Amino acid sequence: MASLDFDSPKFEYFPPTPPAHSDDEVDSVKPTTKPLSSMSAVTANATPAAKPSSGKVTLHLGHLPSKKDIKGPWPRTPTRVDPNNPPWPAYRGYHEYSFAHATMGVRLPTILGKAIDDATRTLNDQSSEEKIIDLVQCIERMDVLMQDLSGNQKLRPIIDDGEADVALWNKEIAKYFQGKDFMNAPWLFAEAYKYRRLREAFTVSKYWGDYDVFYRQKCDTFSRSSDAVFELSMRFAEPFTQSGKSPEAKLDAERLMFLELTQVCLWGNSTDLSLLINMTEEQIKSLQSTGGDHLASTEKNILGNHLNQLWDGVKELRDKTGGRIDFVLDNAGFELYCDCVYADFLIQSGLAKQIRFHGKRYPWFVSDVTKKDWEWLLNTMVYGHLFPKATEQERESLRRLGLRWKQYEREGKWVYEQHPFWCTGYTFWELHSEAPDLFLHLSRSDLVFFKGDLNHRKLTYDCAAPASTPFDIAIGPMASAAGAPKVCSLRTIKSDVVVGLESDETAEKLDEEEPGWKISGKYAVVLLSDGRPGEKVRFA
Repeated sequence: MASLDFDSPKFEYFPPTPPAHSDDEVDSVKPTTKPLSSMSAVTANATPAAKPSSGKVTLHLGHLPSKKDIKGPWPRTPTRVDPNNPPWPAYRGYHEYSFAHATMGVRLPTILGKAIDDATRTLNDQSSEEKIIDLVQCIERMDVLMQDLSGNQKLRPIIDDGEADVALWNKEIAKYFQGKDFMNAPWLFAEAYKYRRLREAFTVSKYWGDYDVFYRQKCDTFSRSSDAVFELSMRFAEPFTQSGKSPEAKLDAERLMFLELTQVCLWGNSTDLSLLINMTEEQIKSLQSTGGDHLASTEKNILGNHLNQLWDGVKELRDKTGGRIDFVLDNAGFELYCDCVYADFLIQSGLAKQIRFHGKRYPWFVSDVTKKDWEWLLNTMVYGHLFPKATEQERESLRRLGLRWKQYEREGKWVYEQHPFWCTGYTFWELHSEAPDLFLHLSRSDLVFFKGDLNHRKLTYDCAAPASTPFDIAIGPMASAAGAPKVCSLRTIKSDVVVGLESDETAEKLDEEEPGWKISGKYAVVLLSDGRPGEKVRFA
């Protein structure tokens, strides 16, 4: 029995309702016969309306059973999941109740406006006519993007600008998003698409292909993070030692340090430039507080807390292999600095022998780490004068820390990588199928940390799963595929999707008592999936 195409312009339903934009809104009762208006035969018992109009026959159906509110099964079965139809209903820009609506309607235009201002500022510093004309054209392409975003235009293919991800982008648009616009495509894809279009505005130019419209902002925010930066550098400038302690005391001290530094790494994610558009210096300092009392008070805000299981797993790594740990990075600046402090401890303690950092190939979601951001941080620590009010001791502590990290790079203990897949519109459910080389690479890691809100959204398909959904269910193939590595999400909650809680009631209570808690950055999750490490990776 064929069902109606609810997106067809020929479909009529009375009384009129807004058209459905995806299967999310259409998983209710579907007709199994022809529409009533097309029936040629009417039974003798049917009572026609007193005043039929427009040549249509209207039936009175008062004696038939009432319509039932039948919901589609969630989550969708794997064969029904695709980028436009996640396992649970997608968040879309036209959903006024969601953060997606505020992002697509307000945040993204604001971010793009600031990017245009940055490029204009650079333009005013130029003297070469060729470079000026080239950059003017970049700004004009950004203006077109602003018009498309503000006017909710349809998503066009990406121009072949020589980037390694063009084919991935255009395949996804052709297969799943033909005719979709910024507001009715899933929020995650539409937001990523905007940043890819922003990249395109520069990569098709002659002189400005590597220009980062967010670079000044990233550097400036780190320069205003001095209190938190020196709080950590003064503690970790020298390699830590535990001489004179019993094995039991050493292990307990390591456990406590591991748990505190995991929290430092977690809450460092509070500084997300795409969210903190107009934040003051004092507000930034408050978010970045890394003192012990602050950490103790914030642990209660970790709603899904696998910290102890994480310690048990990492401790086993050292006992077995002392192997490789990967970080899929999020924000540059202070968060990256916290990630490096954490990675330094993992190397020094022997909990890991190698750390691999995965960044982005180009500017992404305002503050995500690029290779330029990575190099800038280490070189600024060693050679820079970013903090004019710092004491000699503070500057020296930062320099020593930077020198040690550079030594890790030379020795191959720290490796920075950037794969094209990280800057696509795909979620990590598709990593196994769309980037098999990257999945195979990650499968050889003993533990993969996914940092921050965006990576968590991509892990969980950024959809409206119940808050009590177990983490390993929410991340799909990243937990269930053969060879899937052990995965830990360190995420400060800054968007709608929340999974891994003990019960739905926790989220419902917060909805009532603290409206906006999902975007405040006040709460977090530390969620662990054991995966299927050691199994042979297989591809269809």
